[in-house]
Amino acid sequence: MKSWKVFICSMFVLAFTVWAAVGSAEDIVIGYSGPLSGPAAEYAQDCVNGIDMAINEINAAGGITLKGGKYTFKLEKLDDRIDPTQAVNNANRFVAQYKAPVVFNSIATTTGALLNINQTKGSEFLLAAYSSVHSIHALGNKLLINPTPNFVTYAVAMAGVAWDKGWRNGAMVVTLGAYGDAWRGVFKGIWEKKGGKILADKPANYYAETDFSSQLTAAIAVKPDFILIGGPSATTALVVEQARGMGYKGGFIMIDQAKPDYVAKVLKNDKLLEGLIGLGSPADFPLPITPVFSKKYQAAYKKDMTWECALNYNTMHVVARAMQAADSREPAAIRAAVAKALPTAGDKFPNELFGIADNGVMYCGGLLQTVTNGKFSKVDYIFSFPKSKEEFEKYKKMSKSTEPDRIRYLPLQ
Repeated sequence: MKSWKVFICSMFVLAFTVWAAVGSAEDIVIGYSGPLSGPAAEYAQDCVNGIDMAINEINAAGGITLKGGKYTFKLEKLDDRIDPTQAVNNANRFVAQYKAPVVFNSIATTTGALLNINQTKGSEFLLAAYSSVHSIHALGNKLLINPTPNFVTYAVAMAGVAWDKGWRNGAMVVTLGAYGDAWRGVFKGIWEKKGGKILADKPANYYAETDFSSQLTAAIAVKPDFILIGGPSATTALVVEQARGMGYKGGFIMIDQAKPDYVAKVLKNDKLLEGLIGLGSPADFPLPITPVFSKKYQAAYKKDMTWECALNYNTMHVVARAMQAADSREPAAIRAAVAKALPTAGDKFPNELFGIADNGVMYCGGLLQTVTNGKFSKVDYIFSFPKSKEEFEKYKKMSKSTEPDRIRYLPLQ
């Protein structure tokens, strides 16, 4: 009898040990700091949803294995209200409380602040930025990755389309902050180099304001062919609506933070966007996975897919792949292994990342779209990252786009 009790007890201990080793997994916390309240809250929530969706998929597939141990991911998010000090406090909390190896952030203003602390010895974290202001990469930070195309790509491409339309005089009502300031300065330089004129520059705080009548009154008064606008999509829709309500009949060029497809849904009238030049809709991206991802995302979050969800979803998968390749959760090791986690192609991911530069920029094409006669055009897929025509052809062949004839090379060198 005693031997049976010993046997049963031993089997219980063995079963518990196996369950503990196989059935449970330690969480790796991923941090997100962003404007989860205020006018930009929906923008930030789309970023969060993309990360969350990827984490749910990775965990459902069993997580990752590091040095023989099983790990799953857990997302912790904190509101920073686009306050650099709060963003720093949030990141420090992620690291101190959760030992988070990776922190996501989606606003250039707060990203700049985080780049001042993420290499602090003993408190390092990999910063997964979401910013098309690529000047942040000139700081030489070794723990930075970023999946967005350089906004200069869009500025050059949009200016080219506008010039071909015969537009010569413009005005600007763009969001304040590091990102908006960069857009205004760069676009003005590009436009004037072509021979055009910017007749009014009236920035506004798209993150706090909802009444843009004073800025628009000044811009419309100079009778521009177009107005450069943009910030978070929700407030950009207000700008369009208010401009049309004030009798403005010209075109719009929309900076890449604002998403025309989202703005169109808010306005419920595509004719208000007549003459628009802006970022292409991810739902119109001709990749095999697009309809599948769009349906899955809508079912999970009751929202249409956006670039914020798509790119952050992709980046989280890259982070997990890089951890697995590095067999480590140390930030420097993860960063060193990102190249092994790429490319991500359009048959499995809602956008394509082809590689990564030494400064942390992931090679990503941009989409451009226009509105004519109240209808959105097909998207042009623009590659500005290849250093030569030969490189462009290589990356073009890697793409899973079903419309390769619409892939364009726009070198910025």
